[in-house]
Amino acid sequence: MKKTFSPSISSVDFDLRQLEIFLKVVQLGSFSKAGEAVHLAQASVSERIATLENMVGAKLLDRMGRTIVPTKAGELLCRYAQRLLEIKKTACLEMQDFLGVKQGEIHIGASTIPGEYILPEVIGGFAKQYPLIRVVLTVADSAQIETRVLDGDFEFGIIGRRSPTKKLLSHELWEDDLVLVVPSKHRWATKKEVTAKELADEPFISREMGSGTLSSLEEYLQRAGVKGISSLRVIAHLGTSTAVKEGVKSGAGVSILSSRAVDTELRAGVLKSLKIKNLPMSRHFYLIRDKRRTISHLCRTLINFLTAPPKKLEPAKTFHRKPPSRGL
Repeated sequence: MKKTFSPSISSVDFDLRQLEIFLKVVQLGSFSKAGEAVHLAQASVSERIATLENMVGAKLLDRMGRTIVPTKAGELLCRYAQRLLEIKKTACLEMQDFLGVKQGEIHIGASTIPGEYILPEVIGGFAKQYPLIRVVLTVADSAQIETRVLDGDFEFGIIGRRSPTKKLLSHELWEDDLVLVVPSKHRWATKKEVTAKELADEPFISREMGSGTLSSLEEYLQRAGVKGISSLRVIAHLGTSTAVKEGVKSGAGVSILSSRAVDTELRAGVLKSLKIKNLPMSRHFYLIRDKRRTISHLCRTLINFLTAPPKKLEPAKTFHRKPPSRGL
């Protein structure tokens, strides 16, 4: 029997938890993915959406093949749901600030290099100073981190390029050098530098599209008069710096990576680093956050920790930091 809805203005009602689940289904286009995001079984998500539809008195979602999309009524509710949940979040943050709470959980995202080679040590130091604040770190490429910061999944992100997105505030954090790396037995291993033309003729292992490292490399190659990454003999695009390193170590090709990512291999003599003639390559990592969203007290605490002048560290581990800008 086909289910019908009998809308009645006086009977329209919902709660914030239902709206949170509804928004996740709309954002992810899937009951199962939404269930994972809100820590509920798929059946429970479906049940709560059905309850919400009955309370509202209208069908809110349509199945379009394997994708779930909002109906016109769903689109209307979605707009208000976003506002209501943002108000709830702001109220919670204001209460935390008022009470001076130093306990809770912060969700942040970072691209591969800062996420795998810098932040673990930094977060360890933060945990010693603030043992009741948990930091949940997700590592992905720079493009994904930007998207998820805008979607509100992360309070802030750290990526390997300055974001051009006007909705994001960017603050320069740490300096990073890019180096050409080759296996220790490669014919270039005894050299200090090679030309861009020599590099163009060598099998090259690249990071994946969306990577901050690849984006920086593209810019530097173009400055050198080379037609970007397309001018190289790219034999593979790999998803992580670790995968690229393993490819280089196997002798499959050479690559350009962050000096931080290959520090251990360089010290062990497994890999050798070179420069590209007349092409110094350095960049910065940037802290990004959505300027439309209210920053939490806990997030402010972590940002202040990240942007504070570094204490005495070993030279190899010294992070070049910029003071926090007012916009953050």
